[in-house]
Amino acid sequence: MAGHSHWAGIKHKKALLDNKRGKAWSKIAKALMVAAKLGGGDPSTNPRLRVPLADARSARMPKDNIDRAIKKGTGELDGGDMEEILYEGYGPGGVAVMCDIMTDNRNRTAPEIRKLFEVHGGKLGATGCVSYLFERKGLITVPETVCDEEQLFEWALDAGADDVRHARGQYEIYCPPESYSDVLEAIEQRGIEPDLKQISRIPASTVELDATTGRKLLKFLELLDDHDDVQSVSANFSISDEAMTAILQNS
Repeated sequence: MAGHSHWAGIKHKKALLDNKRGKAWSKIAKALMVAAKLGGGDPSTNPRLRVPLADARSARMPKDNIDRAIKKGTGELDGGDMEEILYEGYGPGGVAVMCDIMTDNRNRTAPEIRKLFEVHGGKLGATGCVSYLFERKGLITVPETVCDEEQLFEWALDAGADDVRHARGQYEIYCPPESYSDVLEAIEQRGIEPDLKQISRIPASTVELDATTGRKLLKFLELLDDHDDVQSVSANFSISDEAMTAILQNS
């Protein structure tokens, strides 16, 4: 999990900048559109809609923006013709990489993602080539200093989480995707601001990378995540503390 945690931390720091540029809101809006398109605009009857609504709340997205995105998804407004695609392949070091995509133009997005893979020493693969290596989970992390582990464990499990782990100065809360919004709400209602909150694909096993390959992979993942149509990126890698220190010193 070390590599996944490193990448999650990097994405969190970048998300702070994305919020300022409006990118985070744009990605949440796409998720709202797709969820509303698939299950309707009422979160009480559309559990999938609760996840992007929770993300919108955490990102302080204006209510007008939220309502507009949902109405586009349900067809009440134009511009909601969005589809969901999963791209998978291999990055530097043979690391398995998965990209959750939401796009209104598959013919534009596919070659752009393929080029990113190829330019950075990877290869876009066929459907199913690496997805079996991951399990989709909600992931919420909080600093270890904010509360007692047993108390956090109780709050999280009561809300629907299935695991809480202590690693690298933080607590990692894992839950089924359908419980994500409930678990996040239970944490935030107690005055705890998570460092990270997202639906992730958690790898069952990881590939250990040295500093050189790790640096290439992290750059590649960052560029993928920065693409407007990419909702999330997951990869099954691990980087030792020593190698990560070397990467940070030379970044």
